Amino acid sequence: MDIYRRKDLGLLALRLGAGGVLMAHGTQKLFGWFGGGGLDGTAKAMEHMGFVPGRPSALAAGLGEAGGGALLALGLATPAAGAAAAGAMAGAVSVHAPAGFFAQGGGFEYPAFLGYVAAGLGLAGPGRYSVDHFTRHRLDRPAVLVLAFALSAAAATVVVGRRNAALAAAAAPDDTAGGDPLSGVDA
Repeated sequence: MDIYRRKDLGLLALRLGAGGVLMAHGTQKLFGWFGGGGLDGTAKAMEHMGFVPGRPSALAAGLGEAGGGALLALGLATPAAGAAAAGAMAGAVSVHAPAGFFAQGGGFEYPAFLGYVAAGLGLAGPGRYSVDHFTRHRLDRPAVLVLAFALSAAAATVVVGRRNAALAAAAAPDDTAGGDPLSGVDA
C-alpha cells in the first residue's frame, strides 16, 4: 500500500472516530440520547455553569458538537466542521480548566483533545475518502478554512468571556442590600 493511501486511510479513521464521539456528545445535548439531558436539561446545566442564556448556549454547543462531528465523519466542509467542533470544545475546556489538566480529576484533558483533533482535521483536510474529495473540494478551500477558524475563534472568545463575566458577577458581593459598598457595613 502506498504512502498516500495510508495517509488517506488514517485521515478517514481519525474523522470517523473523532466525528463519531463529537456526534454522540452533541446528540446528548440536543436530543437526550445516550443518557444526555436533552436541550432543556442541557440549558439548565449551561446556566449553572455560567453560560447565559442557557438554551441558546445549549443549542450552540450541541450543534457545534453534533453538526461538526457529523461533517467531520463525512469529510464535508471539513475546515468549517473542524472549526465548529474546536470552538464548542473551547467552551468545555473553560468549564473544566479550574480542575487542572487530567480528566480523572475533572480537568480539561478530554475536551482539549477532542478540540485539537477536530482543529487538526479541519486544517489537514479530509483526505481522498471524503465527500469533500468527491465534490472537488468546493467547501474545502483556503478561504473557507480562514473564515471558519476566524469566526470560531471569535465566537469562542466572546462566549468564554461572557461566561467569565457572568461567573465574576455571580461571585461578587451583593451591593443591592442598601449598605455602604465601600465600608462593607449594611445600613
